[in-house]
Amino acid sequence: MKRIQHIAVFLVFAFVMAAALPQAASAVRIKDIADFGGVRDNQLVGYGLITGLSGTGDSSSSTFTTRAVVNMLEKMGVSVSPRDIKSKNIAAVMVTAKLPVSAKPGSRIDVTVSSLGDAKSLLGGVLLMTPLKGVDGQVYGLAQGPVAIGGFSAEGKAAKVQKNITTVGRIPNGMNVERAVPFEFNSQESLTLNMHNGDFSTTNQVVESLNRAIGGNFAFARDISTITLDVPPQYRNNIVPLMAAIENIEVTPDQKARVVVDENTGTVVVGANVRISPVAIAHGSLQIVVKEDEKVSQPNPFSDGKTVTTPQTDVKVKEENKRLVLMKGATLQELTDGLNAIGATPRDLISILNALKAAGALHAELEVI
Repeated sequence: MKRIQHIAVFLVFAFVMAAALPQAASAVRIKDIADFGGVRDNQLVGYGLITGLSGTGDSSSSTFTTRAVVNMLEKMGVSVSPRDIKSKNIAAVMVTAKLPVSAKPGSRIDVTVSSLGDAKSLLGGVLLMTPLKGVDGQVYGLAQGPVAIGGFSAEGKAAKVQKNITTVGRIPNGMNVERAVPFEFNSQESLTLNMHNGDFSTTNQVVESLNRAIGGNFAFARDISTITLDVPPQYRNNIVPLMAAIENIEVTPDQKARVVVDENTGTVVVGANVRISPVAIAHGSLQIVVKEDEKVSQPNPFSDGKTVTTPQTDVKVKEENKRLVLMKGATLQELTDGLNAIGATPRDLISILNALKAAGALHAELEVI
């Protein structure tokens, strides 16, 4: 009970802080709430083999691993039958990487490897040269190197000790970029800004800030989350300074009244603009305790009686009801203070917020994740 009270106090404190901070509506940079169209990471993927495992690789039941080993050896001039490959020191893996638009041939980026078969651990393994392809089927890089994992695994016949996941690892700077993503900054006649969160007020504010900073009507909103900016004449063929200036323009994004609830963890996050209509909340805390005992009845000495076990069940029900009245236009702080007054736990808050929304008293979007 004491732990639950601490959780409730912490949650209410977080609510009050969330209510106090947005009142000073701090400005943020455009680069933190929007991205330039085309300036993004590109996903790469490849199929490879990890060798050097200490008996923790794929078993013979992973036939695709065996075929891959045979094909690799044949390319090196070694002829071998799949039936002759019994080693558990090899594992088939999928290799993934994110290729930024700024990467050029010769650059090195990190890669992630994940087991594809029934390998138990990739600890101590080395990834053999693996080509990584993009969605267009072109090879953009070659990955190779020792695998680093953030855990370990050891087991015997009747026990096993494991820390973290041992079938996924990373190779820092493991991929050498062979081909750059074709993208020309300076040849663009217009720029596109994609807002992270679609909001008419915020998008319009960004458009006004851009036009005010550049000095003209160069920016306009295409929809709720997309802004197009015509490149001014002075920035033609030299667009990077313009993009840098745009990124550092500050705006104050508007926020929609929203309550986010995670029923699995009991987490409740309430936005600053949440309001409550006049409403009375009666929340009952029902506690049921069931106690089972067995009473043993012994027969008298030298009698023909038998020992009899009689179950005894004791059920106690305790319910407490408290009432809270919220005045018209109640703020977030008043709401959390009131819920704390009736002893609401995080789980109780979720039920109360759902009930408020159903009653039409919660003027905010309720999102359950």
